[in-house]
Amino acid sequence: QVQLVESGGGLVQPGGSLRLSCVASGTISRVNVMGWYRQAPGKEREMVATITQGKSTTYADSVKGRFTISRDNAKNTMYLQLDMLKPEDTAVYYCHLNQRRTVLDKYKDYWGQGTRVTVSS
Repeated sequence: QVQLVESGGGLVQPGGSLRLSCVASGTISRVNVMGWYRQAPGKEREMVATITQGKSTTYADSVKGRFTISRDNAKNTMYLQLDMLKPEDTAVYYCHLNQRRTVLDKYKDYWGQGTRVTVSS
């Protein structure tokens, strides 16, 4: 059983900053990939950024240079620093974990409940 709990969303003005957190609990494998996804009203969910256990990162082109993903493996916690926010960043942001318990198992996806980010003046 794995649970992901996000926090840190809110209302911010354009150009402002927020920091999202995601705490993972339960059986967390030593090797996994975590990430942030977002879904804006009327749009499909899209990848924002991902980070491996070894802290290799990927970013969507739309957030490169503005968002920073990081993680603390000892605390099973992942962060997303959102800077220079734009109205088009408004969305529900979801924490994601992909892992398998053993090499004999299939990889499985886990999702948090989401935290809302609204960028508006």
